[in-house]
Amino acid sequence: MTVVPDEYLMTLICDTCGETIRGTACVLPDAEVVWTLVAEHGWSGSPFATGPHRCPHCSLLPASTGGHASRDDHGPGPGGILGIDHLDGTTVIAASGDIDLDTGDNLRTALRHVAEVGGHVVVDLSRVHIIDSTGLGLLVRAHRDARERGVTLCLAAPSRFIRTVLHTMRLDKAFPIFDSRDDALAQLSDAGDWTLREGHPVAVPR
Repeated sequence: MTVVPDEYLMTLICDTCGETIRGTACVLPDAEVVWTLVAEHGWSGSPFATGPHRCPHCSLLPASTGGHASRDDHGPGPGGILGIDHLDGTTVIAASGDIDLDTGDNLRTALRHVAEVGGHVVVDLSRVHIIDSTGLGLLVRAHRDARERGVTLCLAAPSRFIRTVLHTMRLDKAFPIFDSRDDALAQLSDAGDWTLREGHPVAVPR
């Protein structure tokens, strides 16, 4: 549950214990978007005001203790990593299911592995149905780390829901996003560095 008391302040309430935090909404002024508040304070859960949300303490508790939404309407269930493929200097992580608090460690481990390997990274989201603040945080940090290493992390084949989440969070212009894994691989194999223009990946010859 989230309460937005006025135009600039919002209060986030833990669905498990009732713990509350308050912060400004100046970065994302849409009253339905609480991702910045969730991420900054180590909370977990939905990037939207409708929840569910858990404080850092309750995030360590098993989902069965409460405070976690049912996945009955979210597709085929738990998220995981279908495979990691190393192809001509680019590593592809194929994810599946829901990327959330309970499954985020799978993606975190995969991202750490590809960082050690080096090279460009494609996160194939074609089989991912739901992503929450935990998953968004992992992708944002991995993208930042990749940029610091001088390589590109891009997203391939995100669903309409995930595209909507990225757009709402104003993250759609942070990542190079491709319609398919093959498109991403084809573009990354071209010589050149990458930049984003109007939200689209553009190759800049070296």
